[in-house]
Amino acid sequence: MKIGRRAGETDTGRRRLRNEDDFICDPPLFAVADGMGGARAGEIAAGLAAAALEEAGAETRGAEGIVALITEANRRIWERSLADPETAGMGTTVTAALVDASSGTVAIGHVGDSRAYLLRSGSFGQLTTDHSLVAELVQSGILTPEEAERHPQRSAITRALGTEPTVEVDAFTVEAEPGDVFLLCSDGLSTMVANEEMASAIEAAERDPQRAAVALVAAANARGGEDNVTVVLFELLESDEHAHAADPSDETPADVSEPTPTPEEGEEPPPASLRRHGAGPGGRVAALLGIVALLGIALLALYWGVTR
Repeated sequence: MKIGRRAGETDTGRRRLRNEDDFICDPPLFAVADGMGGARAGEIAAGLAAAALEEAGAETRGAEGIVALITEANRRIWERSLADPETAGMGTTVTAALVDASSGTVAIGHVGDSRAYLLRSGSFGQLTTDHSLVAELVQSGILTPEEAERHPQRSAITRALGTEPTVEVDAFTVEAEPGDVFLLCSDGLSTMVANEEMASAIEAAERDPQRAAVALVAAANARGGEDNVTVVLFELLESDEHAHAADPSDETPADVSEPTPTPEEGEEPPPASLRRHGAGPGGRVAALLGIVALLGIALLALYWGVTR
């Protein structure tokens, strides 16, 4: 088994002023974190969680390993909130997937209401169970799934990273099959786009993670974009299949590409890993200002040459 194409995409949405989501798309680790808290605290919490996972992800294996990663992320957020009064009460969800290609398994670790889905042989289903008020009401039979989708408290979560000194992490292992496509997402997608629509978008993109990620974010925004929306997708292939990985220079997201380790002999080099580092309108404005400045210099040089 090997990891094939993968992609991550995040967007502020249509209603929020800041993007407090973060994500990792750095094989063998994939994750989504949805921060919460006043001022910029939610963004800080999600960033701390992503950094903690990414630091040790490549050396970690199995469900127990991913629990240890998430527990460490919880500790860092909690200690930061104690040290910095402006971040008191901050927290974040996290849903992470750790691929073990040698055993053909994917370990999933989960806290909060960000989700993991699996598309396999035309069947699409949610792997994680939301740690939320409405999910508990559905499990107890008080609400139907349809009523939960419309409930005014559907975004109220009952478990998060960083709000307590310890956290209970749900973790399990999925036996992977060639052709599997995994989707991790924040609730900015799942509250806007129904499961069957997600599956249709991925199939319509011919299971290309990059095209599917763009389509899913666009679908959430088309339905109102009430929250930040983040998606990470990756496919699994037979170890001797060609992973049609796109050239990183062709990727369209405003995410910062980081160099990947040198591949082992005979192994096809993967595209650069993706990790959101506060990408957003500010970065695009700075780039535009730089272009304008260069054009201004060129025009002055031309004018000076003509008038000499």
